[in-house]
Amino acid sequence: MKNIHYSILFLLAVVLGACQFKDDYFVDFSDIEAARGLAFKVIGQRETDLSEGLPYNSYLPDGTRVNEYADEAQSAPSNGPRRTSSVTGTAIVQQLLDYGNQNRVIEIVGTYPSINGKGDSILLSGKVMLPKDGRPKRMMLVSHYTVCSNAEAPSNCFSLEGVLVKLGYGLIIPDYMGYGITADQVHPYLVMDLTARNVVDMYLAVRPWLEAVGRAPEEAEINLMGYSQGGATTMAVQRLIETEYNNPAEMDHITLHRVFAGGGPYDVKATYERFVNTDTAGYPVAIPLVIQGMILGNNLNVTMTDLMQQWLYDKMGEWINSKRYSSSQINKLIGTKVTHELLTQEAMDQTSDNVAELYKAMTANSIISYDWTPKASVYIMHSMDDETVPFTNAANAKSKWKDANITYNFGHYGTHVKTALRFIYSVQTLLEEEEKEKQYYEEL
Repeated sequence: MKNIHYSILFLLAVVLGACQFKDDYFVDFSDIEAARGLAFKVIGQRETDLSEGLPYNSYLPDGTRVNEYADEAQSAPSNGPRRTSSVTGTAIVQQLLDYGNQNRVIEIVGTYPSINGKGDSILLSGKVMLPKDGRPKRMMLVSHYTVCSNAEAPSNCFSLEGVLVKLGYGLIIPDYMGYGITADQVHPYLVMDLTARNVVDMYLAVRPWLEAVGRAPEEAEINLMGYSQGGATTMAVQRLIETEYNNPAEMDHITLHRVFAGGGPYDVKATYERFVNTDTAGYPVAIPLVIQGMILGNNLNVTMTDLMQQWLYDKMGEWINSKRYSSSQINKLIGTKVTHELLTQEAMDQTSDNVAELYKAMTANSIISYDWTPKASVYIMHSMDDETVPFTNAANAKSKWKDANITYNFGHYGTHVKTALRFIYSVQTLLEEEEKEKQYYEEL
């Protein structure tokens, strides 16, 4: 795992260069009179030049910066990415972002109103990414994968999904509660209904803002996209839209075009059971994240030390809730992947009363437990080798949604991180194919 992980980082460092931030903005989006008084408030913007690859502030799903080993890659030839010993890895990176891409992206950070777990009003943040020139073809509402440091929050970094802007798409990427301007608060990890609401609220705030600044998309229907935590959140967002925003007569009506979900924990209970039954946590930080999210996010009458080893609980504030460390760093600090070294004996006992309460919360926050079947077209990808989000999540989703319009892409694609790159490339390819088909019929 470690060698594969470093090889991906090295490949990214070789192929992807630094972005260049420019001061000659196309327009100052923070000072447009028509947008004053709207719910979405711009608090910062910058232009990103992708001609030399992804910027320094891009992170992999494990919290590792893509350029961490950039010093090792200085000998990359100027006419394109050099080949490495990993043919598969090289191909993924090259396909993810074609070398020499000249497109520029406008990154706009802003705030919008939503609610917290108690139903009280709260101001959240996120990022809008737009092509520099002209209106976007369509907006994509992106739910991001698990992050632990605030530096990885979309408003503070260049999300990997941003490469899709080169196809002419606009992206809306919320930070989630607990990141961005609310980094001082605990993130309600895998609390599906709340996070989905926060995501949809950003879209509803940004949509009229796009109209006001002259960047309304050519197509009103939107795409949804997310990987890992974002994959499960994306499906929860789809459910929320299809059940509560499906009336064309209402002003807040939302129409979905396509949905892309990858590597998601659609069955949180099954994921926890896998950690316990195998006594292995491939992604150790998930243990405290899930327990804290379920207990605090669902107001359980359970204390974290009933389920979590005291030494780990004592480090929660410093390692996790400070938002200073990435998941990769926290996993190293935890120092073990043995589940019983992270959980108490009671937590390992699936018949205990406290675990029963935890299971209720996990089931309530598992999207496949809902009495709902997706209506819009969905693409779901999952690696059968996933060490972070067990493949059983995807298998259970397929069983639950067997009658839905879903295309499943399962295969031995390697690790969770490696499959994230493949997933983004797959979405890019599917969007390109859709554009070609559309153009073909328009020319008939």
